[in-house]
Amino acid sequence: MDAFRIHGGARLSGRIAIDGSKNASLPLMAAALLTDEPVTLRRVPDLSDITNMAGLLGELGCRVEGRHGTITITATDPDLTHARYEIVRTMRASICVLGPMLAKRKRASVAMPGGCAFGARPVDLHLKGLTALGARIELQGGDIIATADRLRGATIFLGGPFGSTVLGTANVMSAATLAEGRTVIESAACEPEIADLAQLLNSMGARISGAGGPRIIIDGVDELGGAEHNVIPDRIMAGTYAIAAAMTNGDVVLDDFPYDYLLAVIERLEQIGVHLERLNPQDDAARCSVRVTSDRQLRPVMATTQPHPGFPTDLQAQLMALLCLAQGNSIITEKIYPERFMHVAELTRMGAQLFRQGPTVMVQGVGHLIGAPVMASDLRGSACLVLAGLVAEGMTTVSRVYHLDRGYARMEQTLAALGANITRFDADTAEPAAAPSDQALIASSV
Repeated sequence: MDAFRIHGGARLSGRIAIDGSKNASLPLMAAALLTDEPVTLRRVPDLSDITNMAGLLGELGCRVEGRHGTITITATDPDLTHARYEIVRTMRASICVLGPMLAKRKRASVAMPGGCAFGARPVDLHLKGLTALGARIELQGGDIIATADRLRGATIFLGGPFGSTVLGTANVMSAATLAEGRTVIESAACEPEIADLAQLLNSMGARISGAGGPRIIIDGVDELGGAEHNVIPDRIMAGTYAIAAAMTNGDVVLDDFPYDYLLAVIERLEQIGVHLERLNPQDDAARCSVRVTSDRQLRPVMATTQPHPGFPTDLQAQLMALLCLAQGNSIITEKIYPERFMHVAELTRMGAQLFRQGPTVMVQGVGHLIGAPVMASDLRGSACLVLAGLVAEGMTTVSRVYHLDRGYARMEQTLAALGANITRFDADTAEPAAAPSDQALIASSV
């Protein structure tokens, strides 16, 4: 099992480009199930989750071809409708195949999803939305079985106790493209990944308006065709590397930075003393070049995670690592996944002063952290521990970094290119380990 060895203290500097979005790519790949024609996606990130989704689509009768960021998906066998637990358990986004497969093939059998373990994330809103469209839902042996002769448009409220559901919105919106009549999704997720999915679906012949806002209108069509699409930049990756630059008092330029998608994050970082300067203000604010620098003395803040356009839950852990270095007490409240604090105990091993009360953590700035062996428990918590290791005194080892490989392509190589002293090794043998090459796996899944 791979791990990272980090010697802290190096100041990051240099220039890197932000990859395409993982959270956008997975529903975009699933959307290929809605048509018999090829769907080509560009700027697809080189991640294990992408490889797993390609494998899942292969089992669902799709031919997946390509590498180096461009893949083409062609559905060839409409009789395959079972998404097995062995694949679905590796990533929660597998649930995205449910809506497209149901709408196009009239039947979908999908195992209950897995993914990171930081609290319950039920799929009841997905099922509620598909039921409103006319689907018949059963649960058998851990599988969700959905059937429908023809879906019919409806008005659907998708709000939940912790806000709107992103994957649920993607599922219902995708299914509604082939439904008879008009569908209105109220309290839809506003995340840019939903707007990106709608753009692809419209390129395929769908009739969707309002995506990116809380009310989406879909007028169903009889069939969809193929399309080509460029995936939006990964806003969580962009925020992670911006925080890494700030923690090391670095000077880093991030190209393809999705500035418009991170306004809540940028506002909090500016309060802390982190500066994100757009190098060419006339460029598209959804994909521009940003220089990240920071003050030597960082200030505490209060931050609450919220659905987009609020502060994203996927950057909560990384922000906590940064605030360990601030002078004073900060407060972080998690409103999306109240149990998403598995990184707290590991940061404490590195000298952080963290005090949790329910969904809130008080971060008492300590000025510096101390290297220690720590264990990754989920994707974003893993990134938090790597960032902490970059500034910790001495050596930090982060084990179980397979979590990181789900969301950051060869993170250790990216950070090393910026000057970090970080290497990947096999925790069982202590020998150097090669980073995974997932796009090669996509090519072999054809």
